[in-house]
Amino acid sequence: MDTPVTYEAHGEIGVIRVNNPPVNATGIAVRQGLVAAADQFAASPQKVAVLVAEGRTFIAGADIKEFGQTPKEPHLPDVIAHIEALEKPVVCVIHGTALGGGCEVALGSHYRVAVKGARMGLPEVNLGLIPGAGGTQRLPRLIGMIPACEMFTSGRQVGAEECLQLGLVDALSDKAPFDAGMEFAQSVLDQGKGVRRVSEMEVAPYDEADLQALKSAVARKQRGHVCHLRGIEAAVAGGKLPFAEGMKIERQAFWDLMQTPQRAAMIHAFFSERKTASLPELKGVTPRPLDHIGVIGGGTMGGGIAVSCLLSGLKVTLIERDTEAAQKARDGIAKTLADSVKRGKLKADKREALLADALVTSDNYNSLAEVDLVIEAVFESMEVKKDVFTKLDAICKQGAVLASNTSYLDIDAIAAMTKRPQDVLGLHFFSPAHVMKLLEIVDAEKTAPEVLATGFALAKALKKIPVRAGVCDGFIGNRILSKYRAAGDHMVLEGASPFQIDKVLVDFGFAMGPYAVADLAGIDIGYLTRQRLAPTRDPRERFGEWGDALYHKGRLGRKTGRGHYIYDEQSPKGRPDPEVEEIIAEERKAKGITPREFTDAEIVERYMAAMINEGAKVVGEGIALRPLDVDVTKLYGYGFPRFRGGPMHYADHIGLDTVLATIKAQAQSDDFFWQPAPLLEQLVNEGRNFSSLNEG
Repeated sequence: MDTPVTYEAHGEIGVIRVNNPPVNATGIAVRQGLVAAADQFAASPQKVAVLVAEGRTFIAGADIKEFGQTPKEPHLPDVIAHIEALEKPVVCVIHGTALGGGCEVALGSHYRVAVKGARMGLPEVNLGLIPGAGGTQRLPRLIGMIPACEMFTSGRQVGAEECLQLGLVDALSDKAPFDAGMEFAQSVLDQGKGVRRVSEMEVAPYDEADLQALKSAVARKQRGHVCHLRGIEAAVAGGKLPFAEGMKIERQAFWDLMQTPQRAAMIHAFFSERKTASLPELKGVTPRPLDHIGVIGGGTMGGGIAVSCLLSGLKVTLIERDTEAAQKARDGIAKTLADSVKRGKLKADKREALLADALVTSDNYNSLAEVDLVIEAVFESMEVKKDVFTKLDAICKQGAVLASNTSYLDIDAIAAMTKRPQDVLGLHFFSPAHVMKLLEIVDAEKTAPEVLATGFALAKALKKIPVRAGVCDGFIGNRILSKYRAAGDHMVLEGASPFQIDKVLVDFGFAMGPYAVADLAGIDIGYLTRQRLAPTRDPRERFGEWGDALYHKGRLGRKTGRGHYIYDEQSPKGRPDPEVEEIIAEERKAKGITPREFTDAEIVERYMAAMINEGAKVVGEGIALRPLDVDVTKLYGYGFPRFRGGPMHYADHIGLDTVLATIKAQAQSDDFFWQPAPLLEQLVNEGRNFSSLNEG
């Protein structure tokens, strides 16, 4: 293929055809080709042109291979301006997706036709940017300021029908893209329509109060992000000026955001998410079949796993301890699927079909005899799980993959209960399992390569982000969590309030602080973990005991209405409970601790240092393959702020020497907890960062 863009004549209609697999990205060759094709059309006898793309989608965005490189001319804004400036009309046909630069190309065309099922969007905010090729300037002129700002600050994909309602497209078609374009182009000819440049339109009047309400909602939802409000500012300011002046405002804002740490962090998150599924040792390894999934346990986790599998087109057999529990699990799954119908994520008839044809609930383990992969999601007890795997070993067919959803326990010890440890691995889902995107895939000592590959194939089928983890207590996510949570507890013992720590970390960008999270998960979870580890606890270890006190008082968090916070009609999201401060004060007194005040900056410094240090140990020991695997785990499973890129990326940003200095300073008073990771010390000594370990 000489060029990814061609021009051809069909009587009075010209066709500009983009063919740049797999997603027709706007790389340099496409940009050059669009300009050349536009010039061919301008010089031709054809009276109208159809801009159409080959393959499964219209232009789905920028070419990610060009990310981080110096842009080459022609730049996309100039390409779009070149098309829009033509004196003969161009009809753009959208199928699949028109995202980012693809959406902006469509906005620069004179007319737009969407094939049914098409979607349009400006998702640049997901990379810490705003649209940079006219999106903040043309979109408000076409559909109005408020809908335009909502669209590009949410980054959502807008369906074809809504695009028509908004006026984003001029027509819908159920024909093939080429036929749809030719039909509309003929109507343009028949009606004698000329060019209609969006850049020459005026922004329709809008209510300033509505704009302020949108800005407030965006600021609240996108707390900590800088790009969203900057996009609104560019749209509003540009909308009051001639288009060319508005474009200058957009371009300046775009380039300002290109230089921000947030943009670098979100680009890192974007690429890291795609790299976790790429394991060199699995190249050429064929996964086992994955048509029929078994799930053991129908509680919140097991039910969520079952729903996730059902929604992905997999058959599910779920086992509970008795018929009553099995029916309760089925009812829970049915309710979750009904909620999906209410949210428009699932059609009602599809829900009924899933319940009738794809789900079996039973109390008989023999029902698992023919499943391809079974996921155990029972109580977090080694004895219970060993018993389950002994049964599975006797019942499941040869070649079936046996997986445990354990959050902490030793997969090797579980696998040892079977005669086929090579078929065993960990699949650590996060609750709610049908919503949370992360899946930790635990590679046990004897796990066969094709079994590990099957775990990754399941993640892909479920549209989850997989991270390979080695065997240790808590794997990647929960092992690191235990350390930074302990660092928080230490600060509380020394005088910080748990409510101050929560607020500081929310201000840092976390969705919730650790003590609010403990209430949400259930204080009994932390208590049982501490009980499990108590027999092997080192006498030098410091730990807060107020969580045990809350447990014994029956204050288990949200589910009982009281934990660290009080949850009632007055404050359903929780308000600080002063009695917790009293319980903590009693513990300090009993331990002879004189409390002191903590600054917000000190809390962030210590909390993050503990997280980063344990992350470095996890990488150094091979539990995580690369620092980026730690970042993705914390981003998608633990609410780490995306605009900071993950803890290891954040460490690179503030400097590994700074992190190490904090650890060494704390080690002067507690050299048991604050032991610098050998990998961290090595990288500092070599003048390198974590990013240097992400390639290869």
